[in-house]
Amino acid sequence: MIKKKLFSEAPIEIGPESGYDNYIMAIESSCDETACAIVKNGREVIANVVASQIKTHAQFGGVIPEIAAREHMDSINIVVEEAFRQAKENAGINPEDITAFAGTVGPGLVGCLLVGLNAAKTLALVYDKPFIGVNHLNAHLCGNYLDTDLKPPFMALLVSGGHTQIIDVKSYSEQHIIGETIDDAVGEAYDKVARLIGLPYPGGPKLDKMAQEGNPHAFKLPEAKVGEFDFSFSGLKTAVLRLVKSFDGQELPVKDICASFQECVSSTLVKKVKKALEQSGYDQVVIAGGVAANSEIRKKIFDLSEEGYKVFAPPMKYCTDNAAMVASCAYFNTNTFDDINVEVFSRVK
Repeated sequence: MIKKKLFSEAPIEIGPESGYDNYIMAIESSCDETACAIVKNGREVIANVVASQIKTHAQFGGVIPEIAAREHMDSINIVVEEAFRQAKENAGINPEDITAFAGTVGPGLVGCLLVGLNAAKTLALVYDKPFIGVNHLNAHLCGNYLDTDLKPPFMALLVSGGHTQIIDVKSYSEQHIIGETIDDAVGEAYDKVARLIGLPYPGGPKLDKMAQEGNPHAFKLPEAKVGEFDFSFSGLKTAVLRLVKSFDGQELPVKDICASFQECVSSTLVKKVKKALEQSGYDQVVIAGGVAANSEIRKKIFDLSEEGYKVFAPPMKYCTDNAAMVASCAYFNTNTFDDINVEVFSRVK
């Protein structure tokens, strides 16, 4: 719970102990989605708008930061206005009813982050409400609070384009990374392997789709031997490259390569998560991040329910970047309001 005077005359309280309903509007623009959402009490989504740039960047085979920032500038006012419209239509909520405004401060692409963060700050100033800066990775975890009754403690697997972490979530505000990748993140590995076998951008989802039609045991690929809860995927990527070269001009068994790669990745992830669960004594596990939408990783995590664990995963629309998770994080995971001069950061501090 927060009690701090910032812009308004009276102190404003935010959090489960505030005693009244909190409506937080959040903006997310860390990469190639321009998003705005309004969430009630960290769980109930009142409005959720996402403008994707996938078609724009497809021709380049990846996200071009300068182009992404310009796209955010073109979209930001549109998504904010649409979020206000949805809130009015769905719940009778007006801009003046917003308790606080939040924005992603990092990690992410600096030019992209600045667009969304400055918009959130401006709204806080215009409506004389508190501003909350949110860490993008914490926000992904909080996507699991949306439309659920999940409460800490739990073990979390965060898998995205830039990060792969096992996180011990002890409370809403206390979290500890107990394992992470020492090189490529899962999403990065997926995209690189997709390019190796000729799949178009975005490669990860396309590789997942091809894998569902292949034999996961067609090729034995190596699992890196690193720290107890750490990961390494650069060697796996190299192994796939050697496999592709071994066909020397012959037709590639693309579906089988995809399935074998996905089997290796998903088994490695879940094996270490299970070990972390056993050591912690927790009975709850969540998956979060853009790669949480992957069918095989998601399936293997949910298979843990057969061993007595309660498993949570965000709906697909809350796996990839969105502002609803940012609003939830601002409600549950913030210890203080931020100064309006808070700056963005590109990497985890």
